[in-house]
Amino acid sequence: MKFELPPLPYNLEALEPVVSKQTLSFHYGKHEQAYINNLNGLIIGTPFETMSLEEIVKTSEGAIFNNAAQAWNHIFYFNSFAPNPPKGPKNKLKKALEEQWGEVETFKKEFEKAGAGLFGSGWVWLAKKQDGKLEIIQKSNAGTPLTDGYTPLLTFDVWEHAYYLDYQNRRADQLKALWDIVNWETVEARYL
Repeated sequence: MKFELPPLPYNLEALEPVVSKQTLSFHYGKHEQAYINNLNGLIIGTPFETMSLEEIVKTSEGAIFNNAAQAWNHIFYFNSFAPNPPKGPKNKLKKALEEQWGEVETFKKEFEKAGAGLFGSGWVWLAKKQDGKLEIIQKSNAGTPLTDGYTPLLTFDVWEHAYYLDYQNRRADQLKALWDIVNWETVEARYL
């Protein structure tokens, strides 16, 4: 199977000022495209050639895993945002966040803290464990909760290429700003 860069669910400038058109064109159009191109080259003639992207992530190692997981993580990430999204979670997701962290704002602060505190490059995730509980997870490099058997609900990319053009070295500022574009309807659909 040859993987292709999926279209974004919005225009390149749609997430401004939180994510600039310039950042999104590099992040999506160059970095994500490179992961997909690399993966396509690596899986030729291997059993991974006929697998879905998620299956590759769950069963591969090394360079194949790194490129497959980065491709999957980025697709998931880009699809977590929307221009003018609903303000905050609702319904069952809101209730679950409040049960776990007391208040949605407390969850957001803990999520930001985990993202800002991750040494080096990686991802901060909100995931649903097999027992239904929610957890904030730090993953280095191409890490993903998929490999732990968890259901990913939301992620923020803390690789420098995700924010450096807009926020320079201010990772925490980028993490705080991303809440303004989180598509909570998408996150809730993943939760359910």
